[in-house]
Amino acid sequence: MRSNGTVKWFNDAKGFGFITPENGGKDCFVHYSAIVGTGFRTLAEGDRVQFEVVDSAKGPAAEKVERVAAEA
Repeated sequence: MRSNGTVKWFNDAKGFGFITPENGGKDCFVHYSAIVGTGFRTLAEGDRVQFEVVDSAKGPAAEKVERVAAEA
């Protein structure tokens, strides 16, 4: 199931960060390899994203992360 959320923080040097889901669940871990795209894959604090939540050994994680265009 796809969820929407906002990037809480993302560290380019380490290649990971966290997304806060809109539904109020626990923050989801996101690794750069889960970001859909080519080239240097990164996210910025405050980016709106759509993603799939998977359960990992350390808690919820985001997969298939895509930026959502800002609404005009």
